[in-house]
Amino acid sequence: MSSSGSGPIDPSTARTIESGRQTLGVMLRTAQSKLQHVFIAFVVGLVGGIMAMRLYVWPKFENDLLVDTANVIAQTPFDVILMQVKIGLFAGAACAIPVLLYHARDPLVEREIIPDVSVSRVNVAAVVLICIGLASAGVAYAYFLFFPLMFDFLAGNAVGAGLAPKYSIVKWTEFILFLALSFALAAQLPLAVSAFSYSGIIPYETFRDKWKYAVVGIFAFGAFFSPPDPFTQILWASPLIMLYGLSLYCAKIVVTMKRGREHVDVRGVFRERWNRVLGVGVLGFAAGYAAGQYGGVAAFNGFLEFIGSQVRVPTVSDALGVDPATGYLLLGAAFAVLALVAAGLYYTYVAIDRAAQQVARSRLGQPENPGDIDLDELDADGVLAAPPEAFASLTEDEALSTADRALEAGDDEKAQAVLDRFDEVHADLDEEAVEEQAAEEEESNTVQSTAAGMMDAFTEEETTEDDIGGYYYDIRFVFDTLRSRAFRIVGTFMALMVGIFGWLYYGGFRELRDNFIARIPADVRPLATGGEWPITLHPVEALVFQVKISVVLAAIGTLPVIVYYVWPALSDRGWVTGDRRVIAVWAGGIVGGLAVGSYLGYSFVAPEVISFLVYDALEAEMIISFTVSTFAWMVFLLTVGIGILVDIPVTMVLFHAGGIVSYETMRRRWRVPVISAFAFSALVTPDSLYTMLLVALPIAVMYLVGLAILAVVTLGGRRGGSASTRTA
Repeated sequence: MSSSGSGPIDPSTARTIESGRQTLGVMLRTAQSKLQHVFIAFVVGLVGGIMAMRLYVWPKFENDLLVDTANVIAQTPFDVILMQVKIGLFAGAACAIPVLLYHARDPLVEREIIPDVSVSRVNVAAVVLICIGLASAGVAYAYFLFFPLMFDFLAGNAVGAGLAPKYSIVKWTEFILFLALSFALAAQLPLAVSAFSYSGIIPYETFRDKWKYAVVGIFAFGAFFSPPDPFTQILWASPLIMLYGLSLYCAKIVVTMKRGREHVDVRGVFRERWNRVLGVGVLGFAAGYAAGQYGGVAAFNGFLEFIGSQVRVPTVSDALGVDPATGYLLLGAAFAVLALVAAGLYYTYVAIDRAAQQVARSRLGQPENPGDIDLDELDADGVLAAPPEAFASLTEDEALSTADRALEAGDDEKAQAVLDRFDEVHADLDEEAVEEQAAEEEESNTVQSTAAGMMDAFTEEETTEDDIGGYYYDIRFVFDTLRSRAFRIVGTFMALMVGIFGWLYYGGFRELRDNFIARIPADVRPLATGGEWPITLHPVEALVFQVKISVVLAAIGTLPVIVYYVWPALSDRGWVTGDRRVIAVWAGGIVGGLAVGSYLGYSFVAPEVISFLVYDALEAEMIISFTVSTFAWMVFLLTVGIGILVDIPVTMVLFHAGGIVSYETMRRRWRVPVISAFAFSALVTPDSLYTMLLVALPIAVMYLVGLAILAVVTLGGRRGGSASTRTA
């Protein structure tokens, strides 16, 4: 048997792994041979990071970003020093990696791992300066606008909910540095888009035409990096969207300079518009002089105070030690220079835009109908710049013929560009039709594949490998039936979640806290005095908890709707029987059981458990500061959790009585809900076996209680339920 293709890894993957291994080996050997240089850079970064954190960063953060209602605490004796070392390690690695890459470049080129591309030091320095400038702008926006508004909002939300913002120094610092780093990386968008467009890796036209996907991606990206409230997400996404627009302009400039540098006439544009440029400079001087004389600096400082920032901008006279009149003149001159620079950049772009239009006209021949463009007369860049109409009228055979002619002429890049643009345009034109056809075919194939033996997987015979496919297709069919009802299901879930979150956010959480504390026995109640209980260790902890509670309760409320709509598919598969109208009764039973169980837990169980847990600590004169995550989740599990546990036997009895799922089926399939309970608990609880068992065991026990109740009611399954369920 031939050895080629018989291994578990295909040749291309093996080559990729081998290339990565060689690259890593070269890097390690370079680090070993140049260990002194790399180590010195690492130590400099390590010591510099630690000293910067001790002497400047933390005092600056506390002075500028910490609101009056919040405090920073250390949870362990090692928090401060370990945080300093962690930041120092990152700074050391950031300093050592460029040195390592510099020394490893020649060995990597010698082994042909990377191409030998000669780049002048001037270009490298320009790129580095642009990166630093963009990163500084992103961090400045975060530090002076985003952070003050966000921290003031988050602290106000926590205090309004009756919580005490006591941020862990580790979590608070990591939160600030992580968000600042994300803004610094996001600010590199103009440079990245320009580089991809100039190199041709991603054409400029793709960035221009797919801007809607970019906007959606920015909001999705911000959902991971910013707190989960609309206010801060808008603050995050808005500058990035504007930055994407700036990126498109920068990419257009560099692509035009590459395609038609000879057509760019910046001097000609300035000669035409010299009066406007001069007028902009005069207006800039007048604006700066007026800002200095009429309190512009004081107004800007007032804005900083309004948004919660502690930063203040000094006047020119105070900063330079000159008289006010001279300060006004200097401020006007600075504004004039900025205005002239802005005007220069704008009219430079006007010149480049003219050149881009001229290049497009020369390459496309200005046809009256864009569909009449002769693609054979264009080069690869012209094909990429051609309008979609030039490809919409082509058939697949015509596109292949055009690509073949380009290949015969030796222009492989043009041939690939023709095929890529043809696929892109026709994919956009036929996207909806293709999706509808695929959905119809998929549903038809699913029904045909599962119709023959859909009941085999639910017999009492031993499950085989063939049955596994039946389970898969049955489950897939059930989910497919929910597609047509997805809008109603999602709408119900969103309405419940928004309503619950709005109630918690606008005072509901505080009402629950105050009411619950009032139920705690008097000898334990001093625990809650002073508004120090519970506390938030992370700036977004309170807000995230409110979102999680809203999601959990909304999911519980949406469950009857899902079951109602999925019932026909379950009935077709033989999973359930009986009348679907019993689902309405079940929904009422769910609400009633949840209400009764929550009342019992809220009124009696939770206060007694909390009192028992903290009594010994109070006797020892300890200061107790529960975090909102641990305290609120414990109260939630002891109140709503008890209501959910009560709903388990209630659901089982109602399902059996309504003929939906029989007692025999519940008893025979008891492993499925028990294992699901442990899987669910492992997913939603913290990474601890103890907490997983605390949630999973009560669920499993209540399921067994439900079986015991049904065994008594049905005399061991000999009576009760519909005829169909009794004969199941």
